[in-house]
Amino acid sequence: MLTVVGMGPAGVQLMTPLAAEAVKQADALVGGVRHLAQFPAFGGERCPLGANIAQVLAWIEARQAQNVVVLASGDPLFYGIGTRLIAHFDRENVRVIPGVSAVQYLCAQAGIDMNDMWLTSSHGREVDFDMLASHRKAAMVTDKRCGPKAIAAELVARGKGHRWMVIGENLAQDNERIHWLPVSAVESDYEMNTVVILDER
Repeated sequence: MLTVVGMGPAGVQLMTPLAAEAVKQADALVGGVRHLAQFPAFGGERCPLGANIAQVLAWIEARQAQNVVVLASGDPLFYGIGTRLIAHFDRENVRVIPGVSAVQYLCAQAGIDMNDMWLTSSHGREVDFDMLASHRKAAMVTDKRCGPKAIAAELVARGKGHRWMVIGENLAQDNERIHWLPVSAVESDYEMNTVVILDER
């Protein structure tokens, strides 16, 4: 059985009991290096996940008779590895245990409700900035290529510099920081971040 579990934005402290139990029952773990490091006592096989997705899919296929658990950041089906696994192995062959997404975590920490929020990601994809600018409340998982500074510049160019950007850095980690800035004032680079963009504070 293939199971993909959401670990939340940082590590085991935000995993659900069901996700933790799936890891305990696993014969093999697949995940990023920082995810695998969260389970030093795990005695089964380990497969690091990075840009080597084709190799990892083949590795999992070779172990279909085993209980393989894939560790995912945040929620596996919110711009995560779960989508790719379901596309490859089919829905009926993949069990998904959801996790707290970085967007959910940031909104909770900042006291922002998610009602009517448009959700997207710039992580490894092109952003439709016109669509982003058309929404009064939006949240985005970002990457180094398109982080808060680049997003702010695109919004300012579309006349949206008055909006607020809430930037969550290193969420659920010891060095977590949350910044509230007018979009026009976002000029720095931020580590491992997620943003919420609001028409008003």
